[in-house]
Amino acid sequence: MPFKIAIIGRPNVGKSTLFNRLAGKKLALVDDQPGVTRDRREADGKLADLKFKIIDTAGLEEAPIDALETRMMAQTRVAIEEADVCLFMIDARIGITPEDEKFAAMVRESNKPIVLLANKAEGGAGTDGIYESYGLGIGEPVPISAEHNEGMGDLYAALQALADALGGAGADDEAYEWDDPLKPLRVAIVGRPNAGKSTLINQLIGQDRLLTGPEAGITRDSISVDWTWQAQERAWPVKLFDTAGMRKRAKVQEKLEKLSVSDGIRAVKFAEVVVVLFDAATPLEKQDLQIADLAIREGRALVMAANKWDKIEDRDKAAKDLREMVGRLLPQAPGVPIIFLSALTGRAIEKLMPAVTSVYVDWNAKVKTSDLNVWLQDAVQRHPPPAVSGRRIRIKYIAQTRTRPPTFIAQCQRADELPESYRRYLVNGIREAFDLPAVPVRLYLNKQKNPYVKGD
Repeated sequence: MPFKIAIIGRPNVGKSTLFNRLAGKKLALVDDQPGVTRDRREADGKLADLKFKIIDTAGLEEAPIDALETRMMAQTRVAIEEADVCLFMIDARIGITPEDEKFAAMVRESNKPIVLLANKAEGGAGTDGIYESYGLGIGEPVPISAEHNEGMGDLYAALQALADALGGAGADDEAYEWDDPLKPLRVAIVGRPNAGKSTLINQLIGQDRLLTGPEAGITRDSISVDWTWQAQERAWPVKLFDTAGMRKRAKVQEKLEKLSVSDGIRAVKFAEVVVVLFDAATPLEKQDLQIADLAIREGRALVMAANKWDKIEDRDKAAKDLREMVGRLLPQAPGVPIIFLSALTGRAIEKLMPAVTSVYVDWNAKVKTSDLNVWLQDAVQRHPPPAVSGRRIRIKYIAQTRTRPPTFIAQCQRADELPESYRRYLVNGIREAFDLPAVPVRLYLNKQKNPYVKGD
């Protein structure tokens, strides 16, 4: 098992920048505004040949007991407890602040190995701050610049010594094929702000892993959480993605919120199944539909989840009306499962993952070519393609070329003249005949070459 490293420090000292540097990709949002990171985020890290798990944490701040910042600090304390090594980071250009002194004492009390990082020391800057940091009593500072990739050799030497003391370390080298049953199923929970996405994930995994509260827009980064869902027939490794709430584009003005929304869209593209979570009291607003449409266009399997169902009075009527709305407003996802649940109380939450795994199986569906062509002959006989310019369009052959999502190619004369309405007829026929609801079905028409036309 790899050893875990937690990056600790007050806001805006560069923790997320170092996290991205060690992860080798821009996973955490970075901005000049303090306090961007709120939840703790984990990733595989690497520095030269040294591999580990890296945890990004929220900036440590003093705040009233019921404040959001206090809940953020609680998440950071959990990260310290889970870590094998703490990287305590200061801003060398600013020097040591009273907050640094207080939080350094807190990290010392954990009795975890600590590496003191004096960040933003590029070009010899921050010399005074580096000398001041000796007074924290947590060892010799390592001057670095996370942004400019300076001092990584010294950081490597410090981590290598601790890795040896911990009995050696190296990250898991597991590499999964897409169809490996041990590969985590990637599920993105998306929706408008304050829909209850973080609460839902906490309820699923049975712990307060993500920050929640009455404030809208708490989540900023797309946070991944590893979890194992124990079904009757098997254990499913799952990677849940919590995303920032997505508002209408016209309302998104601040740079940080734009970054958060972009991060959420990236999570949708990276996921295999997308759960669109919405408030049952204000169902299927335009933004909910746009998010669902984005998932379908990106080729993801889709599940709709109506949250806060415990607050609905006439549930039978509301469920009937909601099913009608989904069928009418999301015709591109006929048969999409709708789960009525309460993330806060846990009501009906056990129905979500069976729906997720069901659409995932459909997303990976493979249809025999012989069955496809039997269906095609029947579909064309029942409803022949229209004649264009007095000539009938013929569709001669169809085959599935890939899964995830199911994708088909049909050989067709004058394919560019076939009406879009007839292509939809064929797509809907494939859905119905081979039981593929709630997943995108892609059908491409391949124009047959005329062997008597040179250069065709």
